[in-house]
Amino acid sequence: MCAYESISVTNINYAIYKVGDWENDYKINILGTSRELPVTNVTKEHMSKNMEHIRASEFEIGSNTVNGMVALAMQLNPEVGKMSLDEAVELEKKEFELITKELNNIELKENSEFIDLNSEEFLIYKLEYDGHMLVSKPANEFTQKYHIEEIKRLKELSGN
Repeated sequence: MCAYESISVTNINYAIYKVGDWENDYKINILGTSRELPVTNVTKEHMSKNMEHIRASEFEIGSNTVNGMVALAMQLNPEVGKMSLDEAVELEKKEFELITKELNNIELKENSEFIDLNSEEFLIYKLEYDGHMLVSKPANEFTQKYHIEEIKRLKELSGN
């Protein structure tokens, strides 16, 4: 599955995570519903930009405009779907502040380090452009298995 045996943690073509738990419980922030924690600055920056991009998107719900994070949570999380729109918007703001703080304080690998692509310690995704969007593809068997299980977990969480 991998073309190289190891990669630099500064390689922008890979997102590298460890499986773990966030300090806080998140219902709206899609980064926080995952158990994937960044281990490189490249990955942390990628996560932050994705979060900002989703939050910058605007959607109409009834006569209100909400950011993309709220709109996704209203559709994907039954618990959030039962909240009033004002409650969901306030919770998203709180969660954004908390996860931003966590990301800014997370322990990362030193830029001089390399990681074995066949590692079962880290989740490694190859980042590639597919048309107009960036997609992440599991770069090893360990990540592939985890990815499949994570999709199942998130479907169950959403009630689908």
